[in-house]
Amino acid sequence: MLLEMPRHTEIFGSVKVHELQRVLKLDSGGFENPRAKDISSEELKGVLKRSAIVVPVKNENLNLLDGVLRAIPFDCSIIVVSNSERVSQDTYKMERELVTNTHDLTQQEILIIHQKDPGLGSAFHEVGYEEILEKEKLDGKEAGEEAGEEAGEEAGEETGKEKKEWLVRDGKSEGMIIGMLLAKSLGKDFIGFADADNFVPGAVREYVMDFAAGFCMSESPFSMVRLHWRYKPKVVEDKLYFKKWGRVSETTNKYLNLLISTCTGFETGVVITGNAGEHALTTRLADLMCYSTGYTIEPYHFVFLFDKFGPREAEESAEKVGAEKAGAEKAGAEKAGTEKGGTEKASSEAANAGIEIFQIETLNPHLHEEKGEAHINEMLTGSLRMVYNCRLCNDYVKSKVLAELEGLEALQEDWEARSRWKGKPSHIMPPVGRIDVGKFMKVLKSSSESLLRCKQGATKCEVVERGRGEKKNETSSFYRP
Repeated sequence: MLLEMPRHTEIFGSVKVHELQRVLKLDSGGFENPRAKDISSEELKGVLKRSAIVVPVKNENLNLLDGVLRAIPFDCSIIVVSNSERVSQDTYKMERELVTNTHDLTQQEILIIHQKDPGLGSAFHEVGYEEILEKEKLDGKEAGEEAGEEAGEEAGEETGKEKKEWLVRDGKSEGMIIGMLLAKSLGKDFIGFADADNFVPGAVREYVMDFAAGFCMSESPFSMVRLHWRYKPKVVEDKLYFKKWGRVSETTNKYLNLLISTCTGFETGVVITGNAGEHALTTRLADLMCYSTGYTIEPYHFVFLFDKFGPREAEESAEKVGAEKAGAEKAGAEKAGTEKGGTEKASSEAANAGIEIFQIETLNPHLHEEKGEAHINEMLTGSLRMVYNCRLCNDYVKSKVLAELEGLEALQEDWEARSRWKGKPSHIMPPVGRIDVGKFMKVLKSSSESLLRCKQGATKCEVVERGRGEKKNETSSFYRP
């Protein structure tokens, strides 16, 4: 593969944000070029073998999911995390059969699990990562403890029994964290994410190859590759209009760049992938990052890295201006265990090695299902809230963000939504590096009712029978293309 060399790199503390790089040739000839980086197929293949691609799914068109699964290169492991309907119509069952059928035909390694699997919630509970669980379940736990204190051990036990089923909270970010842990259990060094609603399977294949190319160029074990779609086609008056920018990404990028500019004193436009759903990161970087909930996970990558690894002088200034908020965040982090020795050691290593962010413009356009105006507004307001609550965000940037919100029709009449803006930020989940993956998988395998693993080269998929940890084979009666 042949890619442009980045013409400029914005250095923000320990974070290096490389300027946009275009894909010049998907299959290059191996010639030296001072203006471009030629990456051999052997290098790409080496990265792919150490990679897992996580595909979050929620009631997506099965034909689209089928195309996405078939497009991901064979050397990668695929992890499907579904939050699809299981009551009125068991969509997850059809997704699972599709996975089994794909494996029967290709022998590629594929894992699939349902986000609402009680065994999955139990696994998170057992390893102490309760920030990902539904709040009402946590409230039930606290009620059980109080009942135990006030009415004796027996009453506490009874209340606890009523609330013993733990469930993972709804949200894309939560599904991505599940995928990360499954990728770690496979020993993968790189974790990528691809949406399941892509109409062009060939584009998905390019995305994965772009991830691999970015990691081949990286000089740090703490790196991230974020993709910028060359075009995002829309139907306008019965014709395809190849739009360059989406409204959400354009706005998010604007304020992330303003955040950098006000801290450094020099205007920049280096960030253009603020809402990049297609992105990948090294497992070592994934281990030390915090994650926001829902659809704000992508812009929060930048916010977290800027706060944690940005310039010291900017951070010190932010601490003086927002001492109360910073203290609250620190207290919450200590309670969640994010400041434990292992994570802090990794953070120190990352600060010394530097964190690289590659931004690659794809050759293929991105054509996906439309989710509606409400979905766009949710993404936009969530992204702006992430910037507003960034520790490095000064009063000037906050005033600009609030002015932007005044112009959003979706919030003009919703005074309750507007009033929440100056409150605390969205729920933040601590680093996954603190989780004992071995213990997590042991509990998951013994209690999961939905986990399915189809190993590479195996003729049958292995199903873990709940409660016994035993495995049985599964074949598919689903359609064959």
